[in-house]
Amino acid sequence: MTNEETPLRLLIIGGGPAGTTTATVAASLGADVTLVEDSIIGGAAHLLDCIPSKTMVATSIRMNAIRGAEKVGIVAGRSHVDLARLGARIKTISGGLASATSKLLESQDVNLIRGRGRFTGPNRAVAETEEGELGLTFDAALISTGSKPRAPEWAGVDGERILTTRHAYGLPTVPEHMIVVGSGVTGVEMVHIFESLGARVTLVVSRQQVLPHRDPEVAAVLEDGFLERDVKLLKGARATAITREGDEVVVDMDDGRTVTGSHVLLAIGSVPLSDGLGLDTIGIETERGYIPVDEYQRTNVDHVYAAGDVTGQLPLSSVAAMQGRKIGRHALGHPVAPIDFSKVAQAIFTEPEIASVGLEEAVAAAEGRKVRITKVPFAANPRSVIHGDTTGFVKVMSDPATRVVLGGTIVGHRASELIGVLALATRAQVKADVLVDTLMVHPSLSESVSDAGE
Repeated sequence: MTNEETPLRLLIIGGGPAGTTTATVAASLGADVTLVEDSIIGGAAHLLDCIPSKTMVATSIRMNAIRGAEKVGIVAGRSHVDLARLGARIKTISGGLASATSKLLESQDVNLIRGRGRFTGPNRAVAETEEGELGLTFDAALISTGSKPRAPEWAGVDGERILTTRHAYGLPTVPEHMIVVGSGVTGVEMVHIFESLGARVTLVVSRQQVLPHRDPEVAAVLEDGFLERDVKLLKGARATAITREGDEVVVDMDDGRTVTGSHVLLAIGSVPLSDGLGLDTIGIETERGYIPVDEYQRTNVDHVYAAGDVTGQLPLSSVAAMQGRKIGRHALGHPVAPIDFSKVAQAIFTEPEIASVGLEEAVAAAEGRKVRITKVPFAANPRSVIHGDTTGFVKVMSDPATRVVLGGTIVGHRASELIGVLALATRAQVKADVLVDTLMVHPSLSESVSDAGE
């Protein structure tokens, strides 16, 4: 037992957004925190996937702006991307964020151990470091080891021509023809990035639309944009084998079709990093490698929590960090409210951007739920017209009886920023009338959010 004189000993295995946030919150509340990380402080999934991809998106947005410069009266010269410089920028940004996170933890007296953590008993663990095994004891623990890109054996990933997303950020030159396998969030972002950088792109779509679990209207806007940019969509087929023949790669599909390119990028999900943690030693249950948790992020062993990608819940850095905030308080006995996963804002960083929160139209229809749907196209927004980019819309879902905002979807320029207004409205359960009565800046894209509440 711990008391005011004996601080809670909290062990965290995994230093991603969930682990580092838990550490800072718990340390600020007086816990004795030890964090064990064998890769990068800040999280491999975050700093080797999310941050690099969004850095490349930033470059691709500028490339597309140059392409469309004549729309706003600028005659631009021919431009190209220097991947070496872009790669260096990615390393600088990721390295800087990792360093800043480490310094924050150290400033709060969090004990950082470079190594791999493993449970050896109900309240004991070891950290496998370069200097050998270090014994650890704890009162409570958090598993936040994250995930890695899925790379099945049939794909033959070699890191040169057959790639996962983590290989995509260090290529020496822009691929001549990139084949992207997987049309979920990561897949469509990769299509946007490499097409914008100058590659010819083919997307293998296993279903009949990209983003198969999203609003069909949203998917249609994105598909139209891809087709306008000469992206080839191969729908209704799954990749079954990938072979490399010199400087070419061939993708075989289950319907007999094949496609040949210079590179293949797999964007077919991720797998949890839960092996080798000694979970059986402490009695922690798993399902397909994921660690089930309750509403407070506790595993079936009450004093051991799990958060982030390893739980199989929403694989978002924002969600992991929020889980960390909750765990940091709950472990020390402070009251917390469980996360409402139905009200998490999400974004896809393509052009146009796609963002959503709360209830979506397709889900409401599938559930037979009566909702009020209001939609405003960006073509009617003065700022969009000025920018020369009127693609997309703002859609607001509300209760027809009470007019309380239930959620919304935004497709268009800066959707990832605009969704914050609808996220707040959904979380606070405000009425659509509040959106209508809020005086937004004119001219601004946010006016469409207000108009959509009408």
